[in-house]
Amino acid sequence: MMRINLWNRKWRVFEKRVRIFRHVPFVEFVLLAGSMATGKVREESDFDVILGVREKRVWTTWLLATAVLQLRGWREHPGVNPSDRISLSHFASPKGYRFSEPHNAYWQDLYQKMIPVMGSEEKMSLFFKVNDWLEPTRVYARSELYMEVQRSLLARFMEFILGGHLGDMLEKVFKGRVKNPGKLGYKPKLVYDNDRLEIYRDTRRIEEMIGWGKL
Repeated sequence: MMRINLWNRKWRVFEKRVRIFRHVPFVEFVLLAGSMATGKVREESDFDVILGVREKRVWTTWLLATAVLQLRGWREHPGVNPSDRISLSHFASPKGYRFSEPHNAYWQDLYQKMIPVMGSEEKMSLFFKVNDWLEPTRVYARSELYMEVQRSLLARFMEFILGGHLGDMLEKVFKGRVKNPGKLGYKPKLVYDNDRLEIYRDTRRIEEMIGWGKL
């Protein structure tokens, strides 16, 4: 009962904060992952989000989303209490929807329970279809927690400004700027290219589960 109450309290906070992504250009959908999705929430849990973004705008979206959350004081990063902060763990455009390996039991559990929160249901359906390594195969269905949130005029304006050659130039400038393993925690997993950015800051928990024979 206490964990349910904690989850409900944290969801109320997340529900308000996740709406910030309606102002971030090129964000096409938002999924909630991590401990909130698996139900293993703790007081110090952050909000692990996966963002589906427009093709050829992964890095621009990463920079703008990071800046917006930093300005609001909601960004999870090393050296601060992660509780109720938003962790930008995954950005993917359509060609990068499929998660990188390993596809072991840990990741099965983590991603089988992702919660579709807001954005294009068509794109989320494609996202689950591409990740056919999930067992059982997951087919998109609207969650009762899904929010019908319209993208803001600001986001649309920024997409108009950054949708052409200027945006292409910024993508080249921003690509790879995230890579600094020393600041990403214990044995971080960092996977990136033109179509995806996966940031898992601390893999200690995964190693512990392997050691316990749970994977």
